[in-house]
Amino acid sequence: MQLKFTKFATVLIASGIISLPLTALANDSAELEELRALVQSLDQQVKVLARKGEVAEENTSAAKNTTPVVKASENGFGIESADGKNSIKLGGLIQYDYRGFNQDANDVRNRSDARAGSLDAVTGFHDANDTWLARRLRPNIQGTLFGKYDYRFQEEFAGGSASVVDAYIDGRFDPAFKVRVGKYMPFVGLELLQSGDDIKFIERSYVSNNILPNRDQGIAVYGDVLNNKLNYAFGYNNGVVDGGNASTTSEFDSKKEVTARLFATPFKDDVNALSGFGFGIAATYTDATAEKNLNFTDTTAADGTRNGLPSYVTNGQQTFFRYSPATVADGKRLRVAPQAYYYNGPFGLLAEYARVSQDVSLASGGSPAAGAGSSGTGAASTAQSTILAGSNKTLNNDAWQIAATYLLTGEDSSFKSIKPKNDFDLDKGGWGAWELALRYSELSVDSDTFKNSNGTLASQTSADAIAKLADSFADPTLSARKAKTWTAGINWYLNSNAKIVLNYEQTSFDGGAATGKAFKADGSSNNYNAATNRVKDREDERALFARFQAAF
Repeated sequence: MQLKFTKFATVLIASGIISLPLTALANDSAELEELRALVQSLDQQVKVLARKGEVAEENTSAAKNTTPVVKASENGFGIESADGKNSIKLGGLIQYDYRGFNQDANDVRNRSDARAGSLDAVTGFHDANDTWLARRLRPNIQGTLFGKYDYRFQEEFAGGSASVVDAYIDGRFDPAFKVRVGKYMPFVGLELLQSGDDIKFIERSYVSNNILPNRDQGIAVYGDVLNNKLNYAFGYNNGVVDGGNASTTSEFDSKKEVTARLFATPFKDDVNALSGFGFGIAATYTDATAEKNLNFTDTTAADGTRNGLPSYVTNGQQTFFRYSPATVADGKRLRVAPQAYYYNGPFGLLAEYARVSQDVSLASGGSPAAGAGSSGTGAASTAQSTILAGSNKTLNNDAWQIAATYLLTGEDSSFKSIKPKNDFDLDKGGWGAWELALRYSELSVDSDTFKNSNGTLASQTSADAIAKLADSFADPTLSARKAKTWTAGINWYLNSNAKIVLNYEQTSFDGGAATGKAFKADGSSNNYNAATNRVKDREDERALFARFQAAF
């Protein structure tokens, strides 16, 4: 400002506007001094005004550096500090599903007329239920503190109760060194590491749902090395059963599970057909021992924290395999999971295999004292379960899947979410993105699971086999040895936040049912273990699933 005024005065003098009076009054010293004083006063005022402008700019800059930034976009809503080092973001996932069964059997438990629905007196199964349900209702809060500490808290309200899905803190000390602590999805399964709103099918495969750990509590160290072409992760967690989701409570024993994973994308930065190729391997290991002070005979096997073992379900969420009530985890549990994906233009391919080796034993328990039931009244039982000598065995169960997708509308396929080229909008003529999906998935249970101690198949008609039925780890007339599923689907991405999915699934089974059922007149019980029982295949599951999804 001062410089501009000086230039202005110079122009005035040069033009004669000031010079004429000065010439006329050259000899009048008093007026000359007055004029000089005026010039000095104006100069001082210009300097004051200039400083005020500088202060205003400084205040504006300071306010800008401290004023929070409110953000609202397709990725959610949040507040961020001016320097970007601290933030909080609100988001959510809503998935409403419809399951319609053309043919299937419902769960293996409580096969009697006491349950709702139609009971087939020959097979002993109820029909599966057609239903609308909330599959995922998950609000979440996430953000960053001090520029390097990320946090995430996500709840689940589907299923009629509230539970914590994720609750962890990440320290991003370096791209090659990050630390995660809390409840999280272990770095093991490939498809499991896809967000629930990014999966290509309504339900994940047998590998994800039935073998590999879903959520656990612990600590993990992970990062990207070799120019971000190799990702590593090591975890130290409480440990969960196959397909398990840990609660936020403490674990019942001190034995922990170690996890490890390496995943390479060697052509990540190359401009060629292999840039979307990635492969890796993961593993978990623990010594899984069930609680020994519980009565396993009179306790449901559905309680995984008691027997330390899982149940296996179809994609329709119908249980097709369950260990016998006397079977307990009793030794090492090792999982190995090779995995790979490939994305090139609109085409995507994902393949995954998982094998679990689990040591199990048979336990015998006493009965509760008279009057001591679920209400807790009466004398407490002093009988404790004991492991039957010689019953320990290592069982190997495995699952695998291969899934292919293709975007008909030309978008690039991705392991993560799909952004349509044109959002669905009738006014503008946009139809979103359309994707075809096809998958085959299979799960096999170790054949030794169904054998008696004499090596024969449980529930055969020989008297010796029937007598030894209690020596098997699972009953083949109640649980299938294998499930094989074809899934065909179409995904309609209306925009980056909304999606409609339609899947048709057909599953066939080996074993899992029996002939010769004989129910009492009132349907209160049956003779599954009678000498007339013979194993046969459980009827196929044929179902049509639909999903309506909003994520932000």
